Amino acid sequence: MDDPELEPGSILLETLASEVCGTDVHLFHGQLAGVPYPIIPGHVSVGRVEEVRDVTTDALGNPLEPGDVVTFYDVHETCWSCYHCLVARQPNRCPHRRVYGITYSAREGLLGGWAEKIYLKPGVKVFRIPPGLSADKIIGGGCGLFTGFAAVDRSELSLGDSVLVQGAGPVGLSAAAFAGLGGAGSLFMIGAPESRLELARTLGVDRVFHLHETTPGERKERILELTGGRGPDVVIEAAGQADAVPEGLDLLRDGGTYVVVGHYSDVGEVPLNPHVDVNRKHARILGQWGTDFHHLARALTLLARHRDVLPLERIIGKRYGLEAANEALADVEDLRVTKALITP
Repeated sequence: MDDPELEPGSILLETLASEVCGTDVHLFHGQLAGVPYPIIPGHVSVGRVEEVRDVTTDALGNPLEPGDVVTFYDVHETCWSCYHCLVARQPNRCPHRRVYGITYSAREGLLGGWAEKIYLKPGVKVFRIPPGLSADKIIGGGCGLFTGFAAVDRSELSLGDSVLVQGAGPVGLSAAAFAGLGGAGSLFMIGAPESRLELARTLGVDRVFHLHETTPGERKERILELTGGRGPDVVIEAAGQADAVPEGLDLLRDGGTYVVVGHYSDVGEVPLNPHVDVNRKHARILGQWGTDFHHLARALTLLARHRDVLPLERIIGKRYGLEAANEALADVEDLRVTKALITP
């Protein structure tokens, strides 16, 4: 593809790294509706500013110039004139929103991270990476960094709450890290494989339960013991597996909060008893679909301040050139790596 001709307000990046996440696996298998194939995947990336046109600052007002290392908010073209944008204040539900690496066709240009360069259209919100914060730390968390933050934010976690995270992928690991920063009194995780659970321990998780080496009954017995017989105050589903939901609701304490963030694609149905699982339990059940702009801004601020206790760069498992994109997808799908990066 040719280098784009920059419009006023646009930026051209040299791609340093773009993540391969579970969403990319779903895209590869055609499991998301409305995707305008062919696409250039890669919706969370870091890059070096190569050229700008009529842009002098990033989204937070920091000076921006060629040579700066940046990331950007992958959602673009929300209309700010529909009901969801103006009244509900839910721009992530705007019917006009577009997403880099997902809803832009390759025919529209370099609008995905799995390429040597990325064209940032006018209005894309760019964040200059602050001094002392490495690009690896940001891309190590990737979209999971921001989605995990959004899930914890959505839960309205209170200081001292007991928290259970289902799923040890980048979203679950990031959610656990931010729950710890948010004041969780105790922090548990169910997941696999062991390498991811070891990462969870370094991020502050108190007790891990290997998904394949414990039964739901064993996990329930131990978690109830650890929470005074009540169950966790907050459960965050980041597994993306349908059978995680009934287990999570069963473990949740009466009156607790359950946040579903891992089901970005349709993986099937599970039985649910409205009386037992919801009403009698007095459960608060919330969904979190992706992220808003403020999640990125706040997550990056926290990451910069607490970079020493958030070793998210350890999540990176392997780097792949563009020619090895299929290998990267297969490794992510088969859980051989926690975070794969495309490094053109």
